[in-house]
Amino acid sequence: MAPGRLLPVVDCTRRHLICATLLLGSEKERMANSFISSAMEFATLHAAGWQLPDQQTWQLVAYIRNLPETASVNPIALPADHQSSAVSAHYVGSAACKTCHSSIYETWRKTPMANILRDPRQHPEAIIPALPTNDPLVNFTAADIAFVYGSKWKQRYFKRIGDDYYVLPAQWDVTHHQWRPYFVKDDWWAPLYPPDNFKRPTSALCDGCHSVNYDIKTKTVTEWNVGCEKCHGAGSEHVDHPTSSNILNPARQSYVPANDVCIQCHSQGRALENPIAGKYYDWPVGYDVTRKLSDFWKLEEHKLGETSFTHFGDGTAHKNRMQGNDFVTSLMYTHGVTCFTCHDVHGTDNGATLRKPAQVLCLDCHGPNSPNGPHAHTLEQHTHHKSGSAGSECIACHMPKIAQTIADVNVRSHTFRFVYPAMTDALHIPNACNNCHSDKTTMWATAAIKTWSERSPWRMAQ
Repeated sequence: MAPGRLLPVVDCTRRHLICATLLLGSEKERMANSFISSAMEFATLHAAGWQLPDQQTWQLVAYIRNLPETASVNPIALPADHQSSAVSAHYVGSAACKTCHSSIYETWRKTPMANILRDPRQHPEAIIPALPTNDPLVNFTAADIAFVYGSKWKQRYFKRIGDDYYVLPAQWDVTHHQWRPYFVKDDWWAPLYPPDNFKRPTSALCDGCHSVNYDIKTKTVTEWNVGCEKCHGAGSEHVDHPTSSNILNPARQSYVPANDVCIQCHSQGRALENPIAGKYYDWPVGYDVTRKLSDFWKLEEHKLGETSFTHFGDGTAHKNRMQGNDFVTSLMYTHGVTCFTCHDVHGTDNGATLRKPAQVLCLDCHGPNSPNGPHAHTLEQHTHHKSGSAGSECIACHMPKIAQTIADVNVRSHTFRFVYPAMTDALHIPNACNNCHSDKTTMWATAAIKTWSERSPWRMAQ
């Protein structure tokens, strides 16, 4: 390429790439700008080789636009005025965010996060089963229900007594359309409370995660459900003076505090300060997203090789609401991947509020023969299942449904580890092969995997 043509080509490429950064988060913007600088340096040193056709240039543009939402590699240091505003700011409720963020607000208010608890007096349709009923488990009517909790896998019912709420003794199994008893006997706090649902208040055991700004002294909230300020912090200063410097954005934090925004509720653990005024709390009292979660919360411990109420023998979650316990043990976590890399709690059209359909999301980073794996030329060669089949889905093997939520209804593991069938024999943890091929034995599954030539024998338990 003639020297006279160098600047127009570089300038053209710069314009293309700058277009790609529009509407992107600050981390993507920095990555794009870094790429532009590198591209210009390369073009200057290797002018004759800088002849990217428009199609390839726009492929780079598309790539940058679709970079996963990971945590900031170099988190932005919060200015001093942000620290002071975080202290002086107060909670205002999600409705205050609607004026400037109307589209986000409208999608969020339809999400499960915004509808964990519903008042049946305002939303009579929230109660899924018919009431009254002749089922002997159900000794209450719709008039007794102050709050309906849940709608996807199970539904529980809260009764208000005095200034507190208590969970009624029957729950609805949404999958099987039947009533089941509700009484907790295996959780860490169960022996510390009387064996009576009406002596186990939700203020200590539930409400901190199902609300914004729960005050344990007054038992009041800014709002019920997971509102904007649960993840972004108190918003009064931002409402009065909308700038990025006076509101917390998890995407601008490093991976630990960024993930802790979700782990505060999506984990099994114990409040560090327990008991408080004679009550044992099952949520991180005192924590908000401007603080350090580990100063308020301790993840449930596990003894390797032991299957418990919370864990399988290898440490994988045995029950629901332990996505955080799983995730912090994963390679994804240590590589800076965050919950919001995959999920958008503001709302999407995909299940589990995924940013994209699960398979598309995984293959954004894990294409065949990529350094991240899988180490095979095609997806079929990696999964040994026909492309498009259930067995070829990434989540079928790396996120099997093994964590119990109610009866035989399970949710997906979040360690992303492939559990070999021999581990089932050794540690009694379910494996993905026999989860689907339930009519086969672990011996059959192990023998099948051993025929997969691209798999290292050192990774398989013998």
